Amino acid sequence: MAVVKELLVANVEKGTLDFGDYTLTSKSKKDGVVLEGENYKVKTYNQITRLEKNENMIFESVPGTAVFDFTYEPDVIEFKISAPEDVSFTVDVEENTEYELFVDGVHMGTIETNVSGKLNASVEVDGDKLVHIKIVKLEK
Repeated sequence: MAVVKELLVANVEKGTLDFGDYTLTSKSKKDGVVLEGENYKVKTYNQITRLEKNENMIFESVPGTAVFDFTYEPDVIEFKISAPEDVSFTVDVEENTEYELFVDGVHMGTIETNVSGKLNASVEVDGDKLVHIKIVKLEK
């Protein structure tokens, strides 16, 4: 299965992040990674993976995961995820807003965020296969 041994890597040419190592048995973190002027920090191990942008949580998964090609734009969040078992994740988005969730290109439905702007979802993970997640803000 795929993990990010450096814990957090900025892919400047692509404008994406790779982060997380679910094989770790104790908490590890890496901070000070800058991408497009934003400061990122990851905390990760087998129980949880959390990504912060400028000290604010923008992604969290239970159990811990490895995330690849993560992009975080106002209207679209996209990434590939790997884990040893099914995953629940939370992303910080706009409050009281509807988003469409796509898993491996399949529309899974619409999710409305709560007043704190947290979007929660779960995905099934199939061994070594990366699961492609795309979250798209619906126009009002």
